Amino acid sequence: MFDPTSRYASLEVATHHVTDARGERREVRYVRRRFLPPLDEQVPLVEHLLTEGERLDHLAARYLNDPAQSWRLCDANGVLHPDELEERVGRMVRVATTFR
Repeated sequence: MFDPTSRYASLEVATHHVTDARGERREVRYVRRRFLPPLDEQVPLVEHLLTEGERLDHLAARYLNDPAQSWRLCDANGVLHPDELEERVGRMVRVATTFR
């Protein structure tokens, strides 16, 4: 369902049965909720000081060789949304690649 490098790749796919407006029963498939991994289970790679104009996809490309992996930077810093990390010049951003 998802690319193997997606943050959602390992999540369980669940189903729910609903009755639509015509009275027909149908199956709705969805991915179970994803929780942030505990910070103490992550192995840090490096900390990066954000400068003016830097974006998470650029940092992911630099440190993880894949700009689509910017979600890993969010996980490593305990945030759900990239906006919580970007545009904060002078902030240290933790980069972690694996978990213990």
